[in-house]
Amino acid sequence: MMLTGNQFEIAAGPYRAVITEGGSGLRELTHDGRALILTHDADDPAPAAFGQLLVPWPNRVDHGRYSYGGRTHQLDISEPPLDCAIHGLIRWVTWRLAAHEPDRVRLTHRLLSHGGYPFRLDLEVEYALDADSGLKVRLSAHNPGSCTAPYGHGAHPYLTVGEPIDSCTVSIPADSYLPTDDRKLPSGPPVEVTGTAYDLRERRTLGAQEIDNAYTGLLRNDDGRVRVRLTNSAGDRSVVFWMDEAHPWLEIYTADEVPEDRRRLGLGVEPMTCPPNAFVSGIDLIDLKPGDTTTGSWGIMVG
Repeated sequence: MMLTGNQFEIAAGPYRAVITEGGSGLRELTHDGRALILTHDADDPAPAAFGQLLVPWPNRVDHGRYSYGGRTHQLDISEPPLDCAIHGLIRWVTWRLAAHEPDRVRLTHRLLSHGGYPFRLDLEVEYALDADSGLKVRLSAHNPGSCTAPYGHGAHPYLTVGEPIDSCTVSIPADSYLPTDDRKLPSGPPVEVTGTAYDLRERRTLGAQEIDNAYTGLLRNDDGRVRVRLTNSAGDRSVVFWMDEAHPWLEIYTADEVPEDRRRLGLGVEPMTCPPNAFVSGIDLIDLKPGDTTTGSWGIMVG
């Protein structure tokens, strides 16, 4: 048994993916044998949240402390250097296999009351591959409890085209970004990207620019999806990330603090239903009422 648990492989046409029992993370995604995301060994925990799901909040909660429903809650500090609780509660838990077909896998997890999060959620995620359209991930949360729960979700794949991102071109269809302070928390309201280094609406070479910011004011296609494209320096290899309207926020991370052997080899493209520190600010936080379900989808394909 691998340290990340059972490995659930799926395939369709030129696409192949591996999802882990531990955290229900996306450990591998390839097209014709070429990696589309940064991966890790099945016997190693995911470094820098590689491919992990982020529930019931993405990114950070300041000091791990928030107020909700007339009570103050204290989460465990999972990022001690910045005194924050980061990326939710399900990254390392065991998920149950609900269905496994050649081209798809569905897993579930019941999140019971937790220190700092006295709520209950029933979670379900399906990873599905299509020979033409690549990977689609559908994540749902249902509240079977007796009280309304604060909720947000995200995911943390790192796109790769097989070379350092400095030489790659990137397009990010977003009108605004969220500035941050030295603890990587929002330092003010969203700022228009026009005239700043964060304007990537027109495809350009990334160079040495460092980004660890959430984007909003997203520019969607007619199908309601936002698409981010990463292309290699030769212009002959691209990977495209998309997300649906359940995600009004998109975190972009240039992988500057991942393990050195993979630093800036991939671009973190993280769909989020709410911005960093939403448990404190309340911005786009989902109030998941008893009996309600919320769902969001995202995916990855070759360009």
